[in-house]
Amino acid sequence: MNGANTLIRHAKAADVEAVRKLLVETWHDTYDSLIGAAKVTEITNSWHSIENLSRQLTMPDTSFLVAEENGAIVGHILVTVQKTPFMMISRLYVRPDRQRRGIGSTLIDASAARHQNCDTFGLEVEADNKKGLSFYLREGFREVGRSVTQGIDHIRMEKRLVKRS
Repeated sequence: MNGANTLIRHAKAADVEAVRKLLVETWHDTYDSLIGAAKVTEITNSWHSIENLSRQLTMPDTSFLVAEENGAIVGHILVTVQKTPFMMISRLYVRPDRQRRGIGSTLIDASAARHQNCDTFGLEVEADNKKGLSFYLREGFREVGRSVTQGIDHIRMEKRLVKRS
């Protein structure tokens, strides 16, 4: 289902503004109805500032990948090896008009390929984010716990990778 013209690659400094734009768009699409547009704007201005994104580009043991179609960034994943063999997905977002086309799955697979010494993905998803939760369940993630941060219920999920010999 993934478009034949989708290129997955490590982001460059020149991509940071486009990644920020993608994050702002997808956050508003996902979270406006859950926490309100003003709170989404506050969070994206802080977490997804140009400075923070630029710093994350060069973090050790990290994959800051983008999905590009026809020169436009349509997806992004940030994965960090926490303690081998465990890697954490901090962000996975695909433009709303490009979702359900295999881009998110492809970004996960590309991250796994870049960190072959790891065999387990972890992540947290907001419990009310039905679209995200549904995606991760389809991808084979399972719930391993819950936490509450600033009054928001989060589901901790993991997925063990099947290594091919």
